[in-house]
Amino acid sequence: MQTYKLTVAYDGTRYAGWQVQPNGVTIQQVLEDAITSVVGQPVRIAGSGRTDAGVHALGQVASGRWNTRLTPDVLLRAINANLPLDIRLLSIQAVCDAFHARRDAIEKCYRYVLEHGAVHNVFRRDYCWFLPGSLDHDPMQQGANMLVGTHDFASFQASGSPRASTVRTVTKLQVCREDPQHIAIEIAGNGFLYNMVRNIVGTLVLVGQGRERPEWVGRVLRQQDRRSAGRTAPPQGLFLVNVAY
Repeated sequence: MQTYKLTVAYDGTRYAGWQVQPNGVTIQQVLEDAITSVVGQPVRIAGSGRTDAGVHALGQVASGRWNTRLTPDVLLRAINANLPLDIRLLSIQAVCDAFHARRDAIEKCYRYVLEHGAVHNVFRRDYCWFLPGSLDHDPMQQGANMLVGTHDFASFQASGSPRASTVRTVTKLQVCREDPQHIAIEIAGNGFLYNMVRNIVGTLVLVGQGRERPEWVGRVLRQQDRRSAGRTAPPQGLFLVNVAY
C-alpha cells in the first residue's frame, strides 16, 4: 500500500467537526467516502488534529494508505469530483510509509476573525465572531505578547479535558486589523490544548473592549486556572491555516 499526504480546505459550517462520529456528518467521513468511491476499497484517514463543529480550514493535512494505479493528479480530480463544494482537496502526494499527519506535525497556525461595529455583515456571519461596539487592537497585541514562548497554558485549556502536560510553545501571536470592522488574530505553535486558541481569543477580546488591561493577560497565564480567563470564543471565527512538517 502507498501512503498519501492530503491537504484539505473546508467550510465547517454544516459539519459536526472533523472526526468521524455516530451522530452527525463530519469532514473526515465525507473525505473517506469520496476516496473509497474512487479507489474501490475502504479507506481511513488521520488528520493533523480535530476541528470542532463550525470551525474551518484553509490547509488541514491528513494521511491515509491505499492501493491504486491512479496518479496523484488523477486522484485529486477524481476525489474532488466526489466531494461537496464546501470541501476541496487542494493537493495529494505520495509520501514515505512512515508519514503520519498527526504524529509528524511540528507546528500549526490558526487564524481567528473578529468583527465589530453597530451591525454585523450578514455575509460573514458564519466566518467571524461579531462583537457590538469597538475593539482596540493595540492593547490586544500588548496582551498577546505575554503569551508568546513556552508556558503552562492551563488557564486556557477547556475545563474537563485534562492532559498529562499543559505546557506548550506559542511561536507567533499577532493581532492585525484587516479593515475598520475586522481584526484577525494569528497564532502558531507546536501544539494546542483543547479550545486553547478560542480561550485565548476570548481573553484578548476583554482587553480590546477595555474591560481588562493588557498586563491582566499575564496574570491569567500565571494563575493556571481556567476560571480566570475570558469566555470561549465561538467556533465560526476560527480557521486552521496550515500545518508544518
